[in-house]
Amino acid sequence: MRKPAVACLLTVLLGSMFGAPPALSKREAIAVDDNYFVHRGAARRVAVERSDTVVWEWEGSSPHNVTVTRGPVRFHSRTKSSGTYRKTLTERGTYKIICTLHAPRMRMTLKVE
Repeated sequence: MRKPAVACLLTVLLGSMFGAPPALSKREAIAVDDNYFVHRGAARRVAVERSDTVVWEWEGSSPHNVTVTRGPVRFHSRTKSSGTYRKTLTERGTYKIICTLHAPRMRMTLKVE
């Protein structure tokens, strides 16, 4: 019982001497469903913090991809019908994202703050 308390105290003391440790990144999940991102009928805008990991999760049966058409950094997933695509975003800004198979209807905006 003493060892965890001592380890915690050392972490606090070292953190105060050398500055706060970097914040841990969070994970934000975004649905990729048949012909829409996020939720059917919902606003297709998602905001995350810098260094968060965004995970697009395929939930439908049709093939889709994630492609940035405008933003600080361009990236894209391969076209697939299941699974996930992960991206840790380190550049702040607004990303315009589409599925190239179902554009312009299948689109979203991702804001990295």
